[in-house]
Amino acid sequence: MPTAVYIICSPRPRVGKTLLARLLTEYLTASRGEVIAFDLSSNEPSLLDFLPKQTETAQVRDTFGQMQLMDRLIVDDGVPKVLDIDARDFDTFFKLFEEIGFVKEAARQGVAPMVLFVLDQDFSSSRAYTMLERAVPPNALVAINNEAVLYGEVPPWVRARRTIELKLLPDFLKGYIGKATFSFNAFARNKSNSSSELYDWIRRIFLNFREIELSLMLRS
Repeated sequence: MPTAVYIICSPRPRVGKTLLARLLTEYLTASRGEVIAFDLSSNEPSLLDFLPKQTETAQVRDTFGQMQLMDRLIVDDGVPKVLDIDARDFDTFFKLFEEIGFVKEAARQGVAPMVLFVLDQDFSSSRAYTMLERAVPPNALVAINNEAVLYGEVPPWVRARRTIELKLLPDFLKGYIGKATFSFNAFARNKSNSSSELYDWIRRIFLNFREIELSLMLRS
C-alpha cells in the first residue's frame, strides 16, 4: 500500500474540517497503528488541542515552512499523513502543490495524495472544487457533505466519484464530541455504546475511511 497523504481542505472556515481531521486521524491510529497529523489551522480548538500526541504544527506562509512541510510529505515511509489546511491558506497551499508538481513527484516516491474537500454552497467553494478537479486525479478527490453546512443539499457542480456524508448530530452530541478529552476510538471500542446514535455515526464514517484505504491499495 502506498504512503497516503490525506489533505482536508475548504476555502471556507468553520465547515467541519478539524472534526473530519480528528475522525480520520483516530481511525488511522486504530487501523494502521501510526499516523502523523499536521495542524495548519488558526481556529481554536485546533487539531493539536484534540490530538497532541499525533499532531505537529505546520505552516505554508513562507518558503521555509513550505519546504519543511513538503519534505515531510513526499516520502514513502509507510506512515499515513493527515493535513488540516486553514481556509486562509487554501490558495497558497494548492498553488505550491501545483508549482512543485506534487502529484507526479508523489507517484515517483510511492506516495498517494487524497484530497478531502468539505463542501459549501458559495462561489469560492465552486471555484476551488473546479481547480481541484484539474489538479488531482478523479480517484484522489473526495467530496465531504457535512449536513451541518449543506443540510443535505449537495451543490449541482459536485461530480466527485466518492462522497462522504457527515450526518447532522443533535446539539447535545455535538457538545459531547467537542470536548478536548473525547476520543472517537475509545467510544467506538466500548461495547456498551453500540446501540447509541453516536456509535452508528462514528461507525459509518470509519467504514467510509476503510473504503478509501481499499481504493488506495488498488491504486498501488
